[in-house]
Amino acid sequence: MNVLAVYSIKGGVGKTSSAVNLAHTAARNGFRTLVWDLDPQGASSYYFRIKPKIKGGGKDLIAGKRDLDGLIKGTDFENLDLLPADFSFRNLDLVLDAKKKPTRQLKKLLKPLAEEYDFIFLDCPPNISLLSEAVFEAADILLSPIIPTTLSLRTLEQLEQFIEDNELNQLVLIPFFSMVDRRKKMHRDIMDSLVASHAGILTAAIPYASDIERMGLERMPLGGYIKKSLSTVAYDALWLEILARINQTHSA
Repeated sequence: MNVLAVYSIKGGVGKTSSAVNLAHTAARNGFRTLVWDLDPQGASSYYFRIKPKIKGGGKDLIAGKRDLDGLIKGTDFENLDLLPADFSFRNLDLVLDAKKKPTRQLKKLLKPLAEEYDFIFLDCPPNISLLSEAVFEAADILLSPIIPTTLSLRTLEQLEQFIEDNELNQLVLIPFFSMVDRRKKMHRDIMDSLVASHAGILTAAIPYASDIERMGLERMPLGGYIKKSLSTVAYDALWLEILARINQTHSA
């Protein structure tokens, strides 16, 4: 089981659309895949047409009164399941804070699923919090979407510094470009600069495209309503790069 957290300190960077589309791509390629929607807004749950509600909320989960397996829902796509969000997830920081070893709680919850899934994607809310620290502890890979703008570069630097300061040596940070408009010189220049200065950044870039924006109307992953476009090709290429990086990590 590989746990991939799609995370950014900054909101509005294509985090949820990337989590959903990468999970769908993994499932389409035969991998048993789960998306855990940790964002109380429930956008991933919305895209999969699944009501974002868990009776008892996050408190019962963290308290061990319920296990994850009983809350998982099937989606309309083969090999792809969802653990839907709940609005009570907005209080997960408080719930975690009341537990002993709070940052290890998500990892503990995910452990029983090791034999059921090849990949688990965590769709995370955009902030640095106790929940974020628990995500960092649970994840093998931190996928961080970066819009080629100055503010997004700043959040990447902040994230890198946080990982270094907290000695999260087991966590592999993999940034990738999101919502790219190649017509903009600034986007092109920042991408060239970042690739030159960050050896770990992926080269496949997700475009700023109307077919991705349609996900909210169609309420399904991109591949569910369009067979091939620049966006689907970009996600396929991104997934292949992620797989290659995972294989490198495992063989290291």
